[in-house]
Amino acid sequence: MTILDESRRTIDAYLEKVRNGLRGLRQEDAGEIIAELQSHILDRAGAAGEVTPAGVTAALAALGNPEELASGYMTDALLARAASTRMPWTILRGAFLWATLSVKGFIVLLFCVVGYMFGGAFFLAALIKPFNPKVGLWVLDNDTYSLALGMTDYGLRGHELLGWYLIPIGCALGGGTILLTTQFALWSIRRFRRARAAAGIGRGL
Repeated sequence: MTILDESRRTIDAYLEKVRNGLRGLRQEDAGEIIAELQSHILDRAGAAGEVTPAGVTAALAALGNPEELASGYMTDALLARAASTRMPWTILRGAFLWATLSVKGFIVLLFCVVGYMFGGAFFLAALIKPFNPKVGLWVLDNDTYSLALGMTDYGLRGHELLGWYLIPIGCALGGGTILLTTQFALWSIRRFRRARAAAGIGRGL
C-alpha cells in the first residue's frame, strides 16, 4: 500500500491529537488504541491501493473530532474499570465523563448522584444516631418529613418518627439504595460498552 507523505502527515497529526487526549490511560492501552485507529484509517483510506489525501480526509471525517474520540475512549476505559471494581466513586467518575458525551450519560450520572446521596444520607443517619439522639426522621407540625442529621433541632415543632429503629432501617435503606444505584449504573455501563463495541470502537480496551 502506497502512502503519500501528505497523507502520512495528516494521519500523524490526527493521531497525535487523539494521543494527547489519552494521557490519563496507561501507555500500553493508549498505544494499542493509536495502533488500532491507524490501522482503521489506512484500511479505509487505502481501499483503492493508494492512501490519498482525499481518502484520508474521508476516513478522518468518519471518525470525527479527535478530542471527542479520545474522550470516548477515556470514558470507555473508566467505565470498564468501574464495572470491574464496582466502587461508587469510580462509577461516578465514569458517569461524569459519559455525561459530557451524551444525554443518556447525563441521565445516568443524575440518577447515580441522587441514589448515592440518598443511600449515603440513610447510612450516615444510622451511624450518627447512637451518638446524637436528635438524628432521625422527623415529622414536623405541617405534616412534612425531614431526615435530620442532628444539625437542626426540630424538637419544639415536631417529633422523631423512628427512634432507635432508625439504625437498622437506615442501614437497610442505605445499603439497598446504594446497591440498586450501583446495579443500575453497571447495567447502563454494559449497554454503553456493547454499543461502542458494535460500532467497532474500543475493541482494544
